[in-house]
Amino acid sequence: MQHKNIVILGAGESGTGAAVLAARRGMHVFVSDNRAIAPQYKNILQKENILFEENGHTEEKILESELVIKSPGIPDKVAIIKKIKEKGIPIIDELELAYWFTEAKIIAVTGSNGKTTTASLIAHILEKSGKNVSLAGNIGHSFAMAVANENPEIFVLEVSSFQLDYLFSFKADIAVLTNITPDHLDRYDDQFQKYVDSKFRILQNMTSEDHLIYCADDTTITQELNKRNTKAKLLPFSLERKLESGAYSDNNQLNFTGKNSFTMTLEELALQGRHNAYNSLAAGLASKLVDIRKEDIKQCLSDFENIEHRLEHVATIHGIDFINDSKATNINSTWYALESANKPVIWIVGGLDKGNDYSKLTELAAQKVKAIICLGVDNQRIAEAFSGVVEEIYETQSVQDAVNWSYRLADDGEMVLLSPACASFDLFKNYEDRGNQFKKAVKGL
Repeated sequence: MQHKNIVILGAGESGTGAAVLAARRGMHVFVSDNRAIAPQYKNILQKENILFEENGHTEEKILESELVIKSPGIPDKVAIIKKIKEKGIPIIDELELAYWFTEAKIIAVTGSNGKTTTASLIAHILEKSGKNVSLAGNIGHSFAMAVANENPEIFVLEVSSFQLDYLFSFKADIAVLTNITPDHLDRYDDQFQKYVDSKFRILQNMTSEDHLIYCADDTTITQELNKRNTKAKLLPFSLERKLESGAYSDNNQLNFTGKNSFTMTLEELALQGRHNAYNSLAAGLASKLVDIRKEDIKQCLSDFENIEHRLEHVATIHGIDFINDSKATNINSTWYALESANKPVIWIVGGLDKGNDYSKLTELAAQKVKAIICLGVDNQRIAEAFSGVVEEIYETQSVQDAVNWSYRLADDGEMVLLSPACASFDLFKNYEDRGNQFKKAVKGL
């Protein structure tokens, strides 16, 4: 490799994976984290004899590097990133590094919502059908660590916009674009088009031999495709109209067109709700492209178990369902959660607001929400948005209080839904921590 002297910023899952892969490929690696490094990652770095620092950056050492691999969580506005760019040192994402060292087929899934479920569904179908597959990226273990330790036939990658921003030679054989709705605009100068452009980087380097699977019901995607000269073969999916190619729903039936075409009913899907119908259409199309038998696709779409923290049923206590949707960190995810609710909801919402437009939820809230419990440090915007829409609104910074209050407010046949529509970092380490604390509190009732 032409780059021998590499600095990795951030020693989480992504950075540690990049460090291990680069070191094993003969590069000189130095890892720098502005915060304390978690024990599990520190142990890996020590075991691999990789030099690292924590709780601060040594600028001189960083600015001597030939290449910087940046954690996707580090924004461009951070001082050290600006200095690296001023010096002309190239910056890449860990996915870019990993791509340099694998010949495996790549199915890359991105979008504002549904990417985790869709990627997990695809990996489930492929694995159950006998393919040697690895699920990595913005889910589970990092792509780089997977490349360092595995040699699969196919990688299924969940890819975030932050990762896409620093991919250059990376190419997907099959790209899936689930949807694009406003999210993370604080990282994109509050300009939706910049966020859209980031998502469309998934198409860079794709050829006429490759495929883009996309939601034809998403006007942002369809308008953007009309503006761009996309070389990849296009395979749309839709719940709103019939399609000559791709996959669509008609009269409660999913229709997969083309070679090995097949149908199945919406009731047969393991994951229910409109959003999951979209995810299932996308996953089925991706699986067909790698020649999975239609019988296997149908079976796997029927037996898949939902991922943790995404509309996860925690318990039913005295007839009250407790649902953990902590992974819903934006308005659109929560819209799907409320839309799929078929009983009155006690809604636990709030966290670190990313410039949310709550007006998109007011109609659903008026129809379905009995009471709101705001769980966050600053709940003012939520309280203002739903005042006069939902009669009872409470505020807390305690998961335990939120669960206890919701239990008292709910009646038999109703639902308590944790679907925050916000990031978790005001009170929690991440959305997993928030979801796990919620589940612990529920199980303690």
